[in-house]
Amino acid sequence: MSELTITLIRFGVLIAIWAFVIAIALVLRNDLYGTRVVTRGATAASAVPRERAQRRKRASGPTHLMVTDGSMRGSRIPLGDTPILIGRNPECSLVLSDDFASGRHTRIYRDGLQWYADDLGSTNGTFVEDRRISEHAALKQGSEIRIGQTVLEVR
Repeated sequence: MSELTITLIRFGVLIAIWAFVIAIALVLRNDLYGTRVVTRGATAASAVPRERAQRRKRASGPTHLMVTDGSMRGSRIPLGDTPILIGRNPECSLVLSDDFASGRHTRIYRDGLQWYADDLGSTNGTFVEDRRISEHAALKQGSEIRIGQTVLEVR
């Protein structure tokens, strides 16, 4: 091989290593600082009627999740406007100490007046009323959600 070829290969490897280091730095930065949430639009005058309407919506539907079985029995999680993430990771809204739960197991969220649950690709699955779900499974008052050995009830 010529000296030019060896030099070009060295520069190529050096560029690849630096690209890898920069990619790692960006991933670490995103993990440390998270994503930026931008709120748009609502003026003070339009926010008041919207808040009243949302309070009325909440009053007619479920208001919280109750852990009815498992190591966290008796825990209560209020249902609000933000989705609830359930799993073993510390970033979750409800952190389970259940060996059969995944790190990010299930997400519970509201779409309009209806509450839904999504399984986030967990190994052991999420069950609503003894039926394994994948995504966009409707929840109603009294629905039981089983994640590993933990059972939650929508109240």
